[in-house]
Amino acid sequence: MLRSILGCQFSNNHHRGLWFRHIQRCSLVNVKLKWVKDRVLDGVVTGERELRAAWIIMSIIAANRDGCLPIYRLAGRQRGQLGLPHDLKVSTFIRKYPNIFDEFHVPDSGGTLVPWFRLTPDAITLNQEYIQVFQENHKDFFYRVCKLLMLTKGMILPIQTIDQLKWDLGLPHDYVNSFIPNYEDIFSLTRLADDRAGLKLLSWHKELAVSQLETDAISQQMEKDVITGRLSFRVGFPRGYGLKRKSLEWLKEWQTLPYTSPYTDSSHLDSRTDVSEKRIVGMFHELLHLTIQKKTERQNVSNLRKPLNLPQKFTKVFERHPGIFYISKKNNTQTVVLRECYDRDHLVHKHPVYEIRSKFACLMKEGFLGRSRGLYKKRTDANSGENDELCHVSEVESCENEVESERESEGYMFSEYESDEIDETTCLFKLCE
Repeated sequence: MLRSILGCQFSNNHHRGLWFRHIQRCSLVNVKLKWVKDRVLDGVVTGERELRAAWIIMSIIAANRDGCLPIYRLAGRQRGQLGLPHDLKVSTFIRKYPNIFDEFHVPDSGGTLVPWFRLTPDAITLNQEYIQVFQENHKDFFYRVCKLLMLTKGMILPIQTIDQLKWDLGLPHDYVNSFIPNYEDIFSLTRLADDRAGLKLLSWHKELAVSQLETDAISQQMEKDVITGRLSFRVGFPRGYGLKRKSLEWLKEWQTLPYTSPYTDSSHLDSRTDVSEKRIVGMFHELLHLTIQKKTERQNVSNLRKPLNLPQKFTKVFERHPGIFYISKKNNTQTVVLRECYDRDHLVHKHPVYEIRSKFACLMKEGFLGRSRGLYKKRTDANSGENDELCHVSEVESCENEVESERESEGYMFSEYESDEIDETTCLFKLCE
């Protein structure tokens, strides 16, 4: 597709083509394409932070034996996993969605009422839907984890690194205990040289060592291009994006360079060449295809440099190829989005887990707007003094970490909900449109 488009735009200058090809094989061509803001893809990223944080909190509460937790358990060690702004209290965030998180209070050893949270019936139902969808698609997630490990040197990754990608991969919050043990003959939990826990793939799966780019080419009956390694990436730019002639010529010739599958040995490639750069682009093209929503935060891939055997400053490929990747700078971070997987702000192929997340976003929207209209205030006032019997709370649990619980709940326990007008929350609701 790209070749036909580029073929219409360029004259066939044979000598210039040979020159470009020679240069690109021998060194990196000094071409830099400009970054242009793409509001449509920014909308895909904006609001996801709140969706992910609420989803993680739901998963943590659901995994607890009693189905409820005090605020200090959610705002303590778990806080770092939520990705919320440092100046936003976890209790304030949770109270924004009263149709997902039901609040009640339990006195600690000093008689101070401590906020506790459990899931509402709607949230429980949605969480059960996710569990069912995950079980129905467990082979798909098994393949994703296998392929991720097959991309790495030694087929092994630190659990900490996989944790950073588990949301993107669609894995359960407690995947180490609920998912990995189902494949004891395939995966092995091991201890790395730096004493961190790691996950290792025990054997190579040849049938999985086919990249998405190769799969697409085969489905389009381009087997010959796969064999010869003449595969090109789909490229698209936002409306009004202009390319200089030199950049167009470089891109045309770069696309004709040999494609090295991310599942094959690349030790023979010189990292200072465009051929090597095309391999790196292919690596991240494949990695993003392994994710549910075809995007991930840039810092997540930065942590993969050594496992993926990549050169220094490898993430520069994102800036050099804005037609393949878009870097969104929303949410006070950088998120890499694979352009080809989106038709404007809609995923071209929606995974069943994505559909569940869309339902969850709609539930969040309903709760956020309902709370703003005061629909949940009466229920909250009633719950604040009730003697709750639906969730068993042990005396030890209610007394634990009293200081932290008081600090977290101070000024919020019986206050009316304030109207939080956060753009991220509003943009989150695009997912359920």
